[in-house]
Amino acid sequence: MSNFCHSGLAGVLRRLAEARTFLQKDSRQAGVTVKKWKLRGLSVMQESVIVLAFAVLFTGCMLGPDYMRPAVDVPAAFRYEDREAQETANSEWWKQFHDPVLDALITEALANNKDIKIAAANVEQAATVLIQTRSPLFPQIGFEGSGTKQRASEAGATPLPSIVPNPQTLYQALSSASWEIDLWGRIRRLSESAQADLFATEEARRGVILSLVASVAGDYIQLLGLDDQLLISKRSLAAYAETVKLFELQFKYGQVSQMNVEQARTQYETAAAAIPQIESQIAQTENALSILLGRNPGPVPRGKTIHELMLPPVPAGLPSDVLANRPDIRQAEQNLIAANAQIGAARALYFPTISLTGVFGFASSDLSNLFKGPSRTWSYAGSFAGPIFTGGAIYGQVKQAEAVRKAALINYELAIQNAFADVEDALVARSKLIGQVQAQERLVKAGSEYERLSRLQYNGGYSPYATVLQAEQQLFPSELNYAKYRASLFISLVNIYKAMGGGWIIEAEKLTVQKKNDEGRSRDNVSK
Repeated sequence: MSNFCHSGLAGVLRRLAEARTFLQKDSRQAGVTVKKWKLRGLSVMQESVIVLAFAVLFTGCMLGPDYMRPAVDVPAAFRYEDREAQETANSEWWKQFHDPVLDALITEALANNKDIKIAAANVEQAATVLIQTRSPLFPQIGFEGSGTKQRASEAGATPLPSIVPNPQTLYQALSSASWEIDLWGRIRRLSESAQADLFATEEARRGVILSLVASVAGDYIQLLGLDDQLLISKRSLAAYAETVKLFELQFKYGQVSQMNVEQARTQYETAAAAIPQIESQIAQTENALSILLGRNPGPVPRGKTIHELMLPPVPAGLPSDVLANRPDIRQAEQNLIAANAQIGAARALYFPTISLTGVFGFASSDLSNLFKGPSRTWSYAGSFAGPIFTGGAIYGQVKQAEAVRKAALINYELAIQNAFADVEDALVARSKLIGQVQAQERLVKAGSEYERLSRLQYNGGYSPYATVLQAEQQLFPSELNYAKYRASLFISLVNIYKAMGGGWIIEAEKLTVQKKNDEGRSRDNVSK
């Protein structure tokens, strides 16, 4: 039970005394001398009951534990933190690739992606649930009207008196009000839970934005890497084709053997077999990227090549920053808050519910007299109802709520650990890929020189063609791997921004809001 609940009775008595003092002071200021504190013919006891009811209403306690953020083990620094990291986590980092086409694709995705629209609709749904959950905190006011005409049987065991008209006509116009006094905080705890659900849904939407921007950038870079691999394969295929033609001509005039021709053809077909696979990967990546853009599957425009892209700096940040920057962590915490509030709502079921109801209106047998004074009717009542024996139903709900909170707490802790692991994985991947790309670049240079020298020796008659073939067989996959590693290096940086989160999500979110506002203005212009 919260501390506020423990002080509930003291608050009631204090507010009761304050209310009595206020009314007495108000009477003296109006020039009225009163020996007894009275309200329109009510006794002091009745007045006290009324004031007590309102004091209890506004000082009612809330059962269940109040939320406190759990303590978590946060490392002081990341193991593979980059020494040249810069404060770029709050900027539109994708623009630092300096590719206008990539910028346009991300803007388009934020405006048209279906997952973002689904997430936005989920937020709207959660907001309406909060409105519905909170509504019982306020009086529920309604109205009704009816007109009936009824004839009773005159052949019954008890005949109707002659003065009773038969048939009878009755017209009614009534307004009604009901109010459940949230004395134990059940509705407020449910509202607290619904509000946390709303915040969690909003964080889930931001998580979709985070994943979308990273996916569009990653797929686009992957596409440029595949383009580079395709260019390497086609260039190698063209060179191998010239070699095959040359050897076929030399074989025709008896200068080389059939074995040399088939060796050259083997190298040519190796490159030819790689091209369809790469083209298939390009088409599949384009289709996936088109879906992210909110389009039907199709081609995607390119801007700069993978070699022309600028490599953005690594964002700086501490592990403690990740707790505040990652939407999934904030979502997990809001889920924990919601589960915590449900415990109080479940415990409140042990206590009685108190309700006030009232009806005011008019009832008459003559429609013309319906709204005249004698036709006025009213009633008001108070009621309370509580459990005595439920066979463990309430106990089960309380234990269920506590178990849900326990699972939410573990999920919150797991989300934090996964977030730290994501950042560490992204940092170590970039750190090792830098060395891998540099080594692969040296390998390609060495392989190119080896292939050049072996061909010179073959043309001079100092070595067999098998030496040239061996050099080409090593160079071709080395060039392809270099293109792959270079693309992976750029993607690893995208993954770092994705793992660390930050203010850039807010910048991306503004683009979705701007698009929504533009669409609204367009609809307004069309309607005009």
